[in-house]
Amino acid sequence: MTMERLFSGLMALVSLFLIYLAIGYVAPIAYDPIGPRPYPILIFSLLAFGALVVAFRPASFTKPIDLGWSKPIIRNLVLCALALLVYGLIFESLGFILATILMSFAVGLLFAGNPLKSLIFSVLISIGLYILFDIFLDVKLPLGLLSGIIG
Repeated sequence: MTMERLFSGLMALVSLFLIYLAIGYVAPIAYDPIGPRPYPILIFSLLAFGALVVAFRPASFTKPIDLGWSKPIIRNLVLCALALLVYGLIFESLGFILATILMSFAVGLLFAGNPLKSLIFSVLISIGLYILFDIFLDVKLPLGLLSGIIG
């Protein structure tokens, strides 16, 4: 309970500092009438509000939660974090599609997924997300090794 309140208070302070930084943000290109400043201010304001609610809520609203930590769960959490770290490291060189296939396949196996179904889902979600970002949202993602084939 005390650690939860301390962490929430610290998160509120960090959010308030980030709001302070966002207020002074000026984009070099004005593509939006109100500019990009309101978006981080809104997000960090909501984060600060939520953290303050958790930090200062009455003790009668809290119950101890048993998270059920066990060695296999902790191992899977660490392996999932490592998969995300490796994803960040290989994202540029392999490209979005291949890196996302590898990461989502590894996470699928960590959560006891069928290997064939995890592979099929990984390929479909990677290609689908690439199409969504590239065509519909006009966000250019790196192709990496596939740049000669697709791009």
